Amino acid sequence: MTQSHIPTETPLLDSVAGPSDLKRFSDDELARLSQELRSEVIRSVAQTGGHLGSSLGVIELTVAIHAVFNTPMDKLIWDVGHQCYPHKILTGRRHRMTSLRQKDGLSGFTKRSESEFDPFGAAHSSTSISAALGFAVGRDMGQPTGDAIAVIGDGSISAGMAYEALNNAGHEKRRLFVILNDNEMSIAPPVGAMSSYLSRLYANEPLAALRQMAEGFEAALPPPMREGAKRARQLVTGQPASGTLFEELGFTYIGPINGHDMGQLLPVLRAARARATGPVLIHCCTVKGKGYAPAESSRDKYHGVAKFDVPSGAQVKSKPNAPSYTAVFGQALCDIAARDPKVVAVTAAMPDGTGLDIMAKRFPARVFDVGIAEQHGVTFAAGMAASGLKPFCAIYSTFLQRGYDQVVHDVALQGLPVRFAIDRAGLVGADGATHAGAFDIAYLSNLPGFTVMAAADEAELVHMVATAAAHDTGPIAFRYPRGSGTGVVLPEIGTVLEIGKGRVIREGSDIAILSLGAHLSECEAAADLLAAEGVSVTLADARFAKPLDLDLLMQLARNHGALITVEQGSRGGFGAMVLHELAAAGVFDRGLAVRTLTLPDRFIDQASPDEMYLDAGLTRHDIATSAMQALGRERKVLGFQNAPRRA
Repeated sequence: MTQSHIPTETPLLDSVAGPSDLKRFSDDELARLSQELRSEVIRSVAQTGGHLGSSLGVIELTVAIHAVFNTPMDKLIWDVGHQCYPHKILTGRRHRMTSLRQKDGLSGFTKRSESEFDPFGAAHSSTSISAALGFAVGRDMGQPTGDAIAVIGDGSISAGMAYEALNNAGHEKRRLFVILNDNEMSIAPPVGAMSSYLSRLYANEPLAALRQMAEGFEAALPPPMREGAKRARQLVTGQPASGTLFEELGFTYIGPINGHDMGQLLPVLRAARARATGPVLIHCCTVKGKGYAPAESSRDKYHGVAKFDVPSGAQVKSKPNAPSYTAVFGQALCDIAARDPKVVAVTAAMPDGTGLDIMAKRFPARVFDVGIAEQHGVTFAAGMAASGLKPFCAIYSTFLQRGYDQVVHDVALQGLPVRFAIDRAGLVGADGATHAGAFDIAYLSNLPGFTVMAAADEAELVHMVATAAAHDTGPIAFRYPRGSGTGVVLPEIGTVLEIGKGRVIREGSDIAILSLGAHLSECEAAADLLAAEGVSVTLADARFAKPLDLDLLMQLARNHGALITVEQGSRGGFGAMVLHELAAAGVFDRGLAVRTLTLPDRFIDQASPDEMYLDAGLTRHDIATSAMQALGRERKVLGFQNAPRRA
């Protein structure tokens, strides 16, 4: 089906209020329903933007699972969850799809609080098999839950956690279904031996029909095909007496099968559900972006799209006035790599998202994509640092959380100079709480020997890339937000900053605002509001969360009646470090008024970044109000008031 053949009417889908309605459809009707569902997903995402390609790739699979299994009693767990849009439409949320990824709307991922059909929330990869095994144990111990079905992609199954779960599930031998959605395309082309292995499993297309039954299911075939199926399975590994890797782990392996062919999907799922006594892995081959030509032909398969025109596929993207922080980092690193052959870079399946694609095009042998394997990526970078190279490990803030033990044990404890480029720091908008970079300041600043920087604008980011490249005495990290910069003039070459030294932006006498990172522009706006109130403000950019600029900090404390710290991070981060140093210096003994403005101690649902910071209490008005309260002064200027905040 191309974009010109998308159905405009959806009579079958219109009669579906929930998965139970699928039970009355014939197999042919389920196939037609899949076409209607595909058109509905395309039309919905065209209005909101979101993860289109991954959702289009699982249309038939979603329909088949809900038609065969008994959700929500049976627990359907989508790995990552960005492919769950058709699932949401079939589970009573069709009428809310225009609110997808917006304030007070549907999450772009599975979310337990949103629906009983989302038994386990996910937006990071490789968690589904572990969770499904947990549900299986709950069932076997008498909890009111049925079968557990984990749907995991070929990119996600490359992560170590997935193999830990497969190994444990095979050992437990409990009835469990794992569906491998193998589309040979995660966000970036999947890398590594596992992708090659999966490709070899179905490289010989004529054998696909024979391979769809594993041992235990071959008996259902006529005798001539039964022997052929056995030979096909043996050909998978080239060893007559051996099965697949998954069988060696204790799973019954079924496949590969065509994940877009209801004639294969429905019989296999029904047979598996009827006969399985232990763990089963069903290997489905799908096409990301299936059924929508612009997505199928796009390099990234329309993984993440803005609003778009359905007939043409043209995306409606606003043109930024300034380059993105990600692009600035990528170009700055590439420029440094051109001057220093020891500079290398590591990404975990996100070369485009982290800007490393820029360096990869020029120096492909020095950029390493390890796949969805942050733990390995961090230790891999540590090994390169120990060898004398200068590794930059570029990982989103929330994804770096997955490699935290390695950051502690393999990097910090050994004092290795790994450079961590932390993208998506702070609140990120439509992806919501799962992708908000709230905790990196706290979880890195408490590690001995770590240097932690935060860029106030894109020019500062260029300087921090240069600073990190020159820093060989231990681990160093710099964080920066998602989206466009502030429009400042970029330096041709970054300046190496003095470690642990901040800068004063403007000088005053009443109150000091000490900002860390990209909220500096909002602090400047707050300083303007305070000036209108007759308050004289010193504004400083800390630059470093660790080590702190103690000289600057003590100067601000001595010369002002109050001090406000501002950061795009959680409690326990920069503000906590400042409070610790002030307390140790006895500053509070002299009665200094201090306020630390951080993200609140709760998760913030998706909205625009501005709406999220309003919800967090970190607008310019919040900063100015906190300053006035710290000074014990009344507000005077008409119209100067705190903006209303969401409950």
